[in-house]
Parts: sequence; structure tokens; C-alpha cells
Amino acid sequence: MNKRELVEAIADRVGDRKTATEAVNAVVDAIQKAVAKGDKVSITGFGAFEMVNKPARTARNPSTGAEIRVAESWGPKFRPGSDFKELVNEGGKKIGKKR
Repeated sequence: MNKRELVEAIADRVGDRKTATEAVNAVVDAIQKAVAKGDKVSITGFGAFEMVNKPARTARNPSTGAEIRVAESWGPKFRPGSDFKELVNEGGKKIGKKR
């Protein structure tokens, strides 16, 4: 599912596409801004978004084997909630049986 499909799924529930688009954009924007500021965004039953530090490290170029210095960076992290994990696990069991 991509953003357009998500908007369509929400539009089916709220009644119109414009409202659904605004809602999806507002939620995504709010989460991105909060995490970029260093805040943790927790949605009960769904999961938590947070900023994590990736310290500087030494890596290797797979082609040459030469060491490469990778600078420190910050990135987003998502940890699914227990309800979400349980739902995905049940869906995986159903898909696994079909194969």
C-alpha cells in the first residue's frame, strides 16, 4: 500500500478524498516534525517513532576491501507495538498456510 492507496482507504471511512488527504498529510507531517526535533511519538497499539544516533564507524568497501570512515548520523526508528506485531503475526500465519 502506498500513500495514494492509504488516502483511498481512509476516504472510504471519512467520506471524501480531500479530507482523507489532509488527514494523512497532517499525521505524517506531525510525526516527521516531532521526531526531527528529538521527540518520541507513541501511538498506543501501533508503535513508536523516535530518533536514534548512529555513531561514526569504520566500514569496508566491498569491492576493494579499503577502509572507509562513515560519519556520525541521526536517523528515524520505528518500533511496532504489541497489538501491531500480533496482527502481523496472524496475517503471516494465514499467508504461510497458502504457500
